[in-house]
Amino acid sequence: MNQVAEPIAFTPERQKRVDQMIANYPEGRQKSALLPVLHVAQEQWGWLSSEVMDHVAKLLDIQPIEVYEVATFYTMFHLDPVGKNVIEYCRTGPCCLMGAEDVYSHLKQKLGIQAGETTPDGLFSLKEVECLAACGWGPVFQIREKYYMNLTNEKVDSIIEELSQ
Repeated sequence: MNQVAEPIAFTPERQKRVDQMIANYPEGRQKSALLPVLHVAQEQWGWLSSEVMDHVAKLLDIQPIEVYEVATFYTMFHLDPVGKNVIEYCRTGPCCLMGAEDVYSHLKQKLGIQAGETTPDGLFSLKEVECLAACGWGPVFQIREKYYMNLTNEKVDSIIEELSQ
């Protein structure tokens, strides 16, 4: 039996927020609302599928490729389903000089996944990022808006245990 996919639509509350965002810009300049609208979309669906990005393009009266370009540029947007806690870890030189490779190896072993993967229980996804702008406090990772700095294997264990409950 074939299931008909539900049409993509924001909840009424989110649609109101999106409409307010779009209204902040003059006619013909709706594209300026793209970043905040993508945040609302990801808030609702957890990630940005091509169908969701196409919906955003229609709302903003722009070409889908314009949405794809932005969504694929910023690491804060997820283009595949992710876990409840997306751990974005910095893989650049300053963090590596401060022991990040060992800490991230421990993190991957503890979760049993690699970058780009999600734990079977759906609690954690790992994502490598270029820089979290916390070079003096490395190793560092970020989950949503919260930074975890000066990481050690013990701190990682504690963070994972806390977020697993």
